[in-house]
Amino acid sequence: MSSVLRGIRELYYITHVDNIPSILDKGILSHEKIIAEDIAYTPIYDNEIVIHRSEKIAPNGKDLWSFANLFFQPRNPMLFRVLIEKERANIAVISVSKDVLNIPGAFVTTGNAANNVTEIKPIEELGKIYREIKKDLEREYWTEFDGSKRRIMAECLVPDQVPSSLITSIYVANHDIADELKKKIGTRIEVIPHAYMFFQPEMIYRITPTLSLVEGDMFFSRYQTITISVNCVGVMGKGIASRAKYQYPDVYVHYQDSCRNKKLQLGKPHLFKREVSSDYELADEPDTLTKANHATWFLLFATKQHWRLNAEIEGIEKGLQWILTNYKKENITSLALPALGCGLGNLSWEDVGPLMCKYLSKLEIPVRIYLPLERKTPEKFLTSEFLLK
Repeated sequence: MSSVLRGIRELYYITHVDNIPSILDKGILSHEKIIAEDIAYTPIYDNEIVIHRSEKIAPNGKDLWSFANLFFQPRNPMLFRVLIEKERANIAVISVSKDVLNIPGAFVTTGNAANNVTEIKPIEELGKIYREIKKDLEREYWTEFDGSKRRIMAECLVPDQVPSSLITSIYVANHDIADELKKKIGTRIEVIPHAYMFFQPEMIYRITPTLSLVEGDMFFSRYQTITISVNCVGVMGKGIASRAKYQYPDVYVHYQDSCRNKKLQLGKPHLFKREVSSDYELADEPDTLTKANHATWFLLFATKQHWRLNAEIEGIEKGLQWILTNYKKENITSLALPALGCGLGNLSWEDVGPLMCKYLSKLEIPVRIYLPLERKTPEKFLTSEFLLK
């Protein structure tokens, strides 16, 4: 197992911040032990989910309630679900030393332990299982159809409790939450802001009350309409388009149809009003969600005629004009876009940024432009003075 341990940095426990003082004193306890010792705690999971875990039996004959469960990857469907249902300021991820894997009687799972497909194996089989799920644990996203949604939630099940001595740090979504938590627990353990782990932008630059520039993952924006920059020949080969192709295969099929039928053209984006919400696709146990978005639409925005060519700024401007003219009629209520034509399109943000802001600042809905990931944009090109001049 020693070679496997080199690939594991730490393990993780998702909890409410109100539980942290108790956890730092008593450790991370199993649900069974919390009840037996009558310990006050604030739950973050729906009761149905908790009850369902009591129905799954480990090889030692005990159900999942008798284990403290740690994730190998905290940025997973369970955390995504919790952040939909609960206030972000109330949620923390506790990191635990990988020495926890040496506790006698621990088990490792091949995915979400409560899932019927998942196997629960002795910790001695960690090496084999970790090699099988390592690529899933490193993914930026997951899907139901290829099993990655289940596998990215692989767990270490620790009997009874994880000693507090193995807790190494606490992650929260931003600096403000970190400062508030430090007031409660002092300096006895490090509190780390980690926006990416909590599906949040690394940075937000507000241009107008409705328009912002964002550094982050557009596909986790939870906006009603997500814009995909594409070509007009039906090829999603690289970049954002490739991500959409694999994360949302139905969008790819619809995109190819719109190219064949000439519904998608330079200067004339095509809106795919799918009836499925990304929240339901990304969250664990989606059937019991109460605060999910009802649908996620995709705006297919052609920035070039052929994938081999550079993006055309004239076509981009016509497409932006189309958005301004049609967004109300099409019932678009919030809009996320990449920096159109930048990156693989070889256009410069210095040219595209002011053009996008000229039109998108006029929309009376929340709009986010996600900055190019390929290179850092200088701060002087991210100001309202530059973009709205």
